[in-house]
Amino acid sequence: MTISAGDHVIETYVRMRGFDYQPRTRVVFDEGAIDRVGTLARDLGANSVLVVTDGHLVAAGHVVHAKRSLDEAGLAWHLFEDAHENPTTRDVDMCVAFARDRSVDAIIGIGGGSSLDTAKGCNFLLTNGGVMHDYRGVGKAVHPMLPMIAIPTTAGTGSECQSFALIADADTHQKMACGDVKAAPRIALLDPTLTLTQPRFVTANTGIDAIAHAIESAVCTRCNELSQLLSHEAWRYMHHDLPRVLADGDDLSARGRMQLGAAMAGMAIENSMLGAAHSAANPLTARFNVVHGAAVGVMLPHVMAFNAYTPAVRAEYAQMAVDAGLIESADNEEAGVEAMIDHINVLLGEARIPRTLSGYGIDGRAIADLANEAAQQWTAQFNPRQIERDDFERLYHAALD
Repeated sequence: MTISAGDHVIETYVRMRGFDYQPRTRVVFDEGAIDRVGTLARDLGANSVLVVTDGHLVAAGHVVHAKRSLDEAGLAWHLFEDAHENPTTRDVDMCVAFARDRSVDAIIGIGGGSSLDTAKGCNFLLTNGGVMHDYRGVGKAVHPMLPMIAIPTTAGTGSECQSFALIADADTHQKMACGDVKAAPRIALLDPTLTLTQPRFVTANTGIDAIAHAIESAVCTRCNELSQLLSHEAWRYMHHDLPRVLADGDDLSARGRMQLGAAMAGMAIENSMLGAAHSAANPLTARFNVVHGAAVGVMLPHVMAFNAYTPAVRAEYAQMAVDAGLIESADNEEAGVEAMIDHINVLLGEARIPRTLSGYGIDGRAIADLANEAAQQWTAQFNPRQIERDDFERLYHAALD
């Protein structure tokens, strides 16, 4: 794929973008770190803990380690194991109903982004009341929230390092981004051994999602010097180690680097934002149940090509191509863009993710409605190149076959 770089001026002075870095989440990383969760929760002042997870993780045995650690720390705990993929307002309401009469003073989320988002959503309503729709947007919570420990069992969403919960309306299935600094987990506990039980399908989809986080957070309109450091470091880890874990799911070193990379990408999002690939992905999930990582993946190369007409984006892509060893010099930006898009397509192939919408049974009749919904998504406004409804329609058509 060839992208025209166009004419642009290289300035001798470029003003650095300011930022206000306020780290809210302590990150604990180690093999077997889950055995420390009781001590960590007690250090947060917890006495009675709500544990939010799903039945598959209970069956996998991960929750046993957490319960043992909580018991050893002398803490009471209450297990909610009904978190579901792509949590809705109904899932959050069920979690709140479970927790409300149990006098919990801390929350532990164990699982992928869905479990962590359910835990965050529950935290909003337990402490501030109302319904999830009340918190759509940023900074809507008035009262303090319970301290939360996030324990990811996937290397994907980076939710453990973010103050946002993504909750879908139970009736419309439209995702709502509900963000508040008080919702950020106090502690992200990263234990790569917990990711060993991921099926290859989950490893592939969450890995592609995390890579998209690194790429989009590096170029969106809210990126800055700090967020780009995190984005680039996340990319360096994951472009190398995703193929390794896909080839050998027991490679614990690669698992650990993927988990760290996903967390770094989550930190980058927390200090930046995402863009049009995620905006285009959400309607695919809502309307056709395309797994989120796959939905992002199928749109990412096309969004990258669209954004590469912006000089600053070309420069970032070229540097990422150098970081991945795809080209030798970032001076050749056009080669860098081509190499990055080609490499993403290679990774999608290794992940066994269809690279066309038709691969998911989607045809052209759906595109108009998909474009309407994509243009209304939260992250579209942060895309580095202004994007409108008609642009989304062209992107979906490009991804069709």
